[in-house]
Amino acid sequence: MKILLLGANGQLGRSFVEDGGLAARGELAAATRDGTLWDGARAEVADLAAPGLGALLDRLQPDVVVNAAAYTAVDRAEQEEALATRINGAAVGELGNWAAAHGALVVHYSTDYVFDGSAQIPYPVDAPTGPLGAYGRSKLAGEDALRASGADHLILRTAWVYAPHGHNFMRTMLRLGAERDELRVVADQYGAPTSTGLIVRASLALLDRWFAQPGARASLCGTHHLVASGHTSWHGFASAIFAEAHARGLLPRVPRVQPIATADYPTPARRPAWSVLDNRGLARQLGSPLPDWRDGLREVMNRLSG
Repeated sequence: MKILLLGANGQLGRSFVEDGGLAARGELAAATRDGTLWDGARAEVADLAAPGLGALLDRLQPDVVVNAAAYTAVDRAEQEEALATRINGAAVGELGNWAAAHGALVVHYSTDYVFDGSAQIPYPVDAPTGPLGAYGRSKLAGEDALRASGADHLILRTAWVYAPHGHNFMRTMLRLGAERDELRVVADQYGAPTSTGLIVRASLALLDRWFAQPGARASLCGTHHLVASGHTSWHGFASAIFAEAHARGLLPRVPRVQPIATADYPTPARRPAWSVLDNRGLARQLGSPLPDWRDGLREVMNRLSG
């Protein structure tokens, strides 16, 4: 089996490479925008903002495309919506069209930001979408294009993603927590912090089921919510980060975390106030509940302190 991993230098893509699970399941080709991995190793060149994706697919002939590439600058997308839509939308449609013509499977990652955040219970997979900003619109465009292509696909919506590497809320909090005695963090936006480790493991489990149980493909093909269980606010997440980091000696002290409202921290892009996704459908597919978000945080902290 030939597997193409797009976005191998991103948070999720790097986690896939470091995990080794994709390489253990087939002939893996990792691709980045400049053809180089974070550690200097060579990779395929795949810039979803530029033409040429079809030529790469034709040359590699993958059986599975894992699309971990994305435009993720939520605020900058308000000024660069065309670019965000090219990467998150049109390019995903191109992947789908090629996969449909060649009998390949596309594993694609989407976001909680396709919803407007007005709900009060976790969003089911089939809940009406209504993105508040350009980033969410671009990701929804990718979902729609992949579905319309007719390709076999797994659209895995996730949220509040973090890893031991890359640019994410957890790493920002660790840096600021080492510099400041007090931080002000938004306390009226809610979601489920989800580690890339969980995303990788669940994705591999879905791939295994796809190929081991062809009869299950009809129920697997489609959209799933791949997020940790439970939920918290950004303020609650920050407080948990500091407590776990201090307990492991990663921070000399625990800074004060003052709760603030979204209105007190204006940003160019509007964020959904409620980003909690219902992951029970995916849990049924995997045969077990997805772990609580605190478990993922402890796992990442143990890795950082190890």
